[in-house]
Amino acid sequence: MRNIPTVTRNLLIINVLAFLANYVLGGMGIDLNNLLGLHFFMASDFHVWQLVTYMFMHGGFMHIVMNMFMLWMFGMVVENVWGPKKFLFYYIVCGVGAGLCQELAQYGSYLVEGLAHYDSVNTGMGVVPMSVYLNQLTTVGASGAIYAVLLAFGMLFPEERMFIIPIPIPIKAKWIVLGSVAIELFSAVGTSNDGVAHLAHLGGMLFGFILIKYWQRHPYAGYGDFGMNKGQQFFDRMRSNWEHRSSHSSRKDRGGNGRAWGGFTQDTNTQQNADWDFNARKQREQEEIDRILDKIRKSGYDSLSKEEKQKLFDSSRK
Repeated sequence: MRNIPTVTRNLLIINVLAFLANYVLGGMGIDLNNLLGLHFFMASDFHVWQLVTYMFMHGGFMHIVMNMFMLWMFGMVVENVWGPKKFLFYYIVCGVGAGLCQELAQYGSYLVEGLAHYDSVNTGMGVVPMSVYLNQLTTVGASGAIYAVLLAFGMLFPEERMFIIPIPIPIKAKWIVLGSVAIELFSAVGTSNDGVAHLAHLGGMLFGFILIKYWQRHPYAGYGDFGMNKGQQFFDRMRSNWEHRSSHSSRKDRGGNGRAWGGFTQDTNTQQNADWDFNARKQREQEEIDRILDKIRKSGYDSLSKEEKQKLFDSSRK
């Protein structure tokens, strides 16, 4: 657990603790899934805060195991790239977005089936009052947020190859994401009453896609300030530090015009030529760093080539 970044680790812990609490309290007649799960917004048991709490509840052992495995596998990578604040913001927003999409899907079914005209519903196991039926439309699970994390991984590392059991060959991350979208879309359209909120999964990915595209167009957003343009300070500090190091290195390497060689002072013209070459080289390096920083501002860090990322990394160590 020590190598798992902070937010991912805490999300894993909270989900596991919530699952255990639901199991223990269930023996006392308290159903946390009913209290904290996301009810249909027209039901009497619906509360706005359930849009957040539902993503920490799960319907069974395999449900939480699969979700936590995916969160561990992809969440720790995405958090290490984005940082904890941006990752947590993304996770919560996509989870809430998935819940909203599920609510919209349930409302669509409510209208299509014309439930507003009935006082009761035959569920196949008996006739129940409409108020009871609506309260049974409850969604739990972190799947919507986790599918969004999978999307983020695929967009950050589209060419990364991964093994998916039972397929014996590695598949690129971008194809895994597209395949997941296709499967969820087909399942949402082609199946019903399977107990899986497929539209919530797609909703989480939709909100994730919108956020990522927004951040690509606004590179400063999401780096701790969430669009308040304070992220520009990061690049300004980097530029300032680079210029300071360049200036310091210039003074240090030149050391003055009087370095002695065998008891004689170095020729002034030779020293001036050396200074000119040094300054010209530093100027070229500074211009290259400026170009890379401008590219990050316009298209984001992910738009850099391997060589550009290496140059930026090397410059930060000088």
